Amino acid sequence: MPSISLNLMKLILALLALALSALPAAAVEQWGMFEIALPGPASGNPFVDSTVSARFTQGDRVVEADGFYDGDGLYRIRFMPGTTGEWRYQTRSNRPELDGKSGSFTASAPSAGNHGPVGVRHTYHFAYADGTPYCQIGTTCYSWAHADDEREELTLRTLATSPFNKLRMCIFPQDFAFDHQQSPRYPFAGAPPREWDFTRFNPEFFRHLELRIGQLRDLGIEADLILFHPYDKKWGFNGMSAVNDDRYLRYVIARFAAYRNVWWSMSNEYDFLRTKKEADWDRIFQVVQRSDPYGHLRSIHNGALIYNNTQAWVTHASIQNGAAVEDPDRAVLYRDVYRKPIVFDEVKYEGDAAARWGQLSAEEMVLRFWSGVVAGTYVGHSEIFAHSDSSWLAIGGVFHGQSPPRLAFLRKVMEEAPDGEIEPIDKWQDERTGGKAGQYYLIYFGKEAPASWDFSLYKTGIKDGDRFGVEILDTWNMTISPVAGVFTAKKKDGYAFMDAAGRSIVLPAAPYIALRIRRLP
Repeated sequence: MPSISLNLMKLILALLALALSALPAAAVEQWGMFEIALPGPASGNPFVDSTVSARFTQGDRVVEADGFYDGDGLYRIRFMPGTTGEWRYQTRSNRPELDGKSGSFTASAPSAGNHGPVGVRHTYHFAYADGTPYCQIGTTCYSWAHADDEREELTLRTLATSPFNKLRMCIFPQDFAFDHQQSPRYPFAGAPPREWDFTRFNPEFFRHLELRIGQLRDLGIEADLILFHPYDKKWGFNGMSAVNDDRYLRYVIARFAAYRNVWWSMSNEYDFLRTKKEADWDRIFQVVQRSDPYGHLRSIHNGALIYNNTQAWVTHASIQNGAAVEDPDRAVLYRDVYRKPIVFDEVKYEGDAAARWGQLSAEEMVLRFWSGVVAGTYVGHSEIFAHSDSSWLAIGGVFHGQSPPRLAFLRKVMEEAPDGEIEPIDKWQDERTGGKAGQYYLIYFGKEAPASWDFSLYKTGIKDGDRFGVEILDTWNMTISPVAGVFTAKKKDGYAFMDAAGRSIVLPAAPYIALRIRRLP
């Protein structure tokens, strides 16, 4: 009798396996997220005692992705397929309940608006994985995901109608002198302000954060996640040991790396975080680089001391320097030093704060964006106004400044450039002109107010007889005025081409004017 029961059980298991194998493989779109959820041990400390990962294969392609414990006896492994077609997987774990689980799924073509993760292109610029240009117009809103639900939803609605396609945001809460909202949740088990068990994560905190990351993704906004910062001393997160730091990094990457819109910023104002030395930041970069199977963008933001951005693990330079974009000639120097994309993430902020870093006029904020763009670099925004109920810089809400619509105008101009990329044309000689030599030019006059401009273009890519159309852009009033007629190139000297008829262009004698010049067929 026992042998009959055993044989019957084997038969049932075989039929069940056959039925499961006949089911269609789960489907997910390319650069979407496939997730394996497995029940496992909840005793002890699963965050430390249990490891789980999966090996994903498609022909010769192999991707190893770490999993994480999500509380309540549930483990998850997330994967972002970079190609379409069938993928197979097998789990690995030090726990028998989680080890050796296998299966497959199909990655379908990406849906509209899904261009994949952003990466570096042509040394100084960015593009999505499918080749679509990415023209960065970023903003900073440090603790928006640590506010109450009503404010967070308001922030998302504001972003939905804004020009911003990247948001710098903190994982750890930030203690602001000008905004004292209490965070409703924290990343570790324990109680505020400093009763934490750094070996146990709070899954509720991370579920909430990934909800917001996913909502940014659906809005087409990159989430530039700030992993550390010096302004959480109140809770002690800035003083964790290297072991706890590294465990935290691996957990964050396991949870968030499969979101295609994630960037990693090692720290905000890293040099003001006195509990870490330069070697610690090198190690942190390397932990992130090793742990992320998708190679998301990696940077670190400076205070007074700029990190060595020539290091191989830095994908682009995140710079705080408002003076660098007061004119394009200074901005371009950072490209020459680092030979990577340069993002001036902090150039001071639009507002009326008591601190001088929050006193930019809207005109000055927009000027700094245009100066950075014609230099072949990128710029970031934020704002802080004393009359508002809270600052966008701290916890979001709505905009009170006047720069966002002007930045929307700039973003459209950027996206209409060839390949969405603007390069210095005559570096060190004509700092106000960027574009693509011989094809496309943006000439930005900034605070100058010229009444006319003699048609003159640097020689590269131009020959006698090339024809050009010209438009006058009022970058403040957001207007585009075509100039009548066609301008025909004629060699002027060893450096420049002029208009064959010797014409000049009449300008409105006002500040913040630009010219857009395009070669005609």
